[in-house]
Amino acid sequence: MQNLLRSNNKNIVLYLFLVLIVSIISCTNEQKENGQFYQCPMKCEGEKTYSKTGNCPECGMKLVNVKDLQAVPADSNSISDVSIFNLDSRWKTQDNNSFQLKDLQGNAFVVVMIYASCQAACPRLVADVRNIRKDVENESVKYVFVSIDPENDTPEKLTEFAKENDMYNEESLFLTGSQEDVLELANVLAVKYKEVSPMLFSHSNIISVFDKGGNLKYQREGLGVNNTEIIKEIKKLTS
Repeated sequence: MQNLLRSNNKNIVLYLFLVLIVSIISCTNEQKENGQFYQCPMKCEGEKTYSKTGNCPECGMKLVNVKDLQAVPADSNSISDVSIFNLDSRWKTQDNNSFQLKDLQGNAFVVVMIYASCQAACPRLVADVRNIRKDVENESVKYVFVSIDPENDTPEKLTEFAKENDMYNEESLFLTGSQEDVLELANVLAVKYKEVSPMLFSHSNIISVFDKGGNLKYQREGLGVNNTEIIKEIKKLTS
């Protein structure tokens, strides 16, 4: 009798285990069918996916549906669901012209966030981009500098900053906008910034590379590091 009970208990455990496995497989297949898998657009964790949306634990970028990532061509001129051109923010350039990010469509471009009164990190960050521009040697590539201090960074002040840092040229844009639009863009780029005192900010030093369709293709954080990889990525987008 005891042997029979043990046998029945084993069968019940085995049955429950099989039911659990089937349920997991069924759930996974259903998620796959519905496209409910999310991944960092920069693939910081390789091909790792998540079943729920959120932010990448490595770079902080918003996770994107895997189907959307697969649908983005490597060098697209069209606007995908994950394109930065979907942002409807409006900006002023250093020449006081109105500007939207979608005006960059058809050009590979680089984006960094700076502020004109910065005396340390920002000039070094601009120097990195200046060196990248020199090595890329392609006038179709645009270099976009967005102010995180729009209250003080007027077009006139940005013009002065561009000239001081030897980046007042046809390929470079210095943008100022509303606080809301700056914050929205910073979130998209995973750039963190905070005002620590009047006209003094702590901020990430991230260089972001986009293809002709406004799709994020590469990011690098740090100052004065080797530019070889980022230059190679830009050249791939313009070849």
